[in-house]
Amino acid sequence: MRRLMSNRLAVPAILSLLVVGLFFVMPSSFYLRVAALVWISALAVIGLNLLMGYAGQVSLGHAGFFGVGAYSVAILPAQFGLHPLVSLIVGALAAALLAFLVGRPILKLKGHYLAVATLGFGILVFMVIGNEAWLTGGPDGMPVPRLVLGDWRVRGGEAWYWITGALMVVGSWIAVNLVASPTGRALRALHDSEVAARVVGVDVARYKLIVFVISAVYASVAGSTLALVNGFITPDAAGFLHSIQLVTMVVLGGMGSVLGSVVGAAVLIVLPQVLTAFHDYEHLLLGFLMMAFMILLRAGIVPSLSAAFAGRRA
Repeated sequence: MRRLMSNRLAVPAILSLLVVGLFFVMPSSFYLRVAALVWISALAVIGLNLLMGYAGQVSLGHAGFFGVGAYSVAILPAQFGLHPLVSLIVGALAAALLAFLVGRPILKLKGHYLAVATLGFGILVFMVIGNEAWLTGGPDGMPVPRLVLGDWRVRGGEAWYWITGALMVVGSWIAVNLVASPTGRALRALHDSEVAARVVGVDVARYKLIVFVISAVYASVAGSTLALVNGFITPDAAGFLHSIQLVTMVVLGGMGSVLGSVVGAAVLIVLPQVLTAFHDYEHLLLGFLMMAFMILLRAGIVPSLSAAFAGRRA
């Protein structure tokens, strides 16, 4: 029991130390903002990694749930006068309901059929957001009211650094505990073989739907947080390229690794910022480095490095 509890606390503890430690070495508010973007993306990627890395289900339309959360904190305060925090919760519930309704039919599919179905869902959400200009502002986007907690108007890189970092750590703690629970063991079983999992009594359809809903809630909360940080949101948040970016973060950091989700998000957010120094060659170098990562670290950055370190110790 003691070992199980230590395993559950290890990743959140590492991430907590990372958030606290980085704050004291950040030279300016710009770097705090970049770090906040990393924490937000990491939160969405942790949820997607539960679906892909642990349950073995592919989603190419997860940015759709991200967009649902983002536009909830923009539309609900403007149209109904709801507090942004309440709107965030409503958006998460809406994403969960949408995932439940959509997941029941499409999770019966497998492989590339499932990938195409989720892609279609993401495109549908993107089109609705882009076309319903009377509600969403259309392609131009819409403003998002600032978050106010009591007398405190949340603004500035420092405040959002701590809020987004705390959300990411809490999200990692929930994910680690879920993975270590009977539900997590069922997810790993159906990842290895749905047939074998069904034989030993795992309700495959039920657990697929559970993890799909959970991952949608993660994405929605991340989307709401990004909208509140930026104070503005556009349909690109729910776009296909954003879905691909989230999947790339999962694969790059390491499928089936909560810590890898954070690393993958950090690499894909920070690396383009670093490569701007190379001007016209930044996209070329980014593509080359991503290829090098996947060739040299085939299981993802964190699992590959962990395996190499364990091999050296042995």
